[in-house]
Amino acid sequence: MKNIKHIAFATLAIALLSMAAMAQGSGGADNQFTVDSSKALAAGLGFGLVAGLAGIGQGLVGSRAAEGAARNPGASGSVMTLMIIGLAMIESLVLFALLVVFVKL
Repeated sequence: MKNIKHIAFATLAIALLSMAAMAQGSGGADNQFTVDSSKALAAGLGFGLVAGLAGIGQGLVGSRAAEGAARNPGASGSVMTLMIIGLAMIESLVLFALLVVFVKL
């Protein structure tokens, strides 16, 4: 019974994959459209990933700076200055990623 189940799933997988292989259109216009749409999708997903991770990083920088200022109130001025510089660097990386997206598209 177990072998029959494996054979049935293998046959189903081969049948489904062959449909995708035979669905390829003929001609170069379809290929260029596919490449362009894949570029746009990759750029959008990549920039979304960069922006999301930068948001997480900025939140961590802010929380650590607040924690550092709470532990040592005398050094809060220098902690605040370093936090602002760190946030500016993170934001510049996000803007650089946006520039790369615009150049690639």
